[in-house]
Amino acid sequence: MNNAGFGQTIRSINGALECDGKNPAQVDSRVNNYNRFLQILGGTAVGNSRC
Repeated sequence: MNNAGFGQTIRSINGALECDGKNPAQVDSRVNNYNRFLQILGGTAVGNSRC
C-alpha cells in the first residue's frame, strides 16, 4: 500500500494552494470534515489524510 489517502486528493486538487504548509487551517478544515463524514457513514480513513 502506498499510503495515499485523502491527503493525495487534497494535493491533486488544491495542492498548490494548500499543501506544504501554505494554508494549514484550510487543510485542517478539510481533514476534519472528511473525518466527520466518514464517522457518519461508518467508515475508517485509510492512508494519509493530510497532504
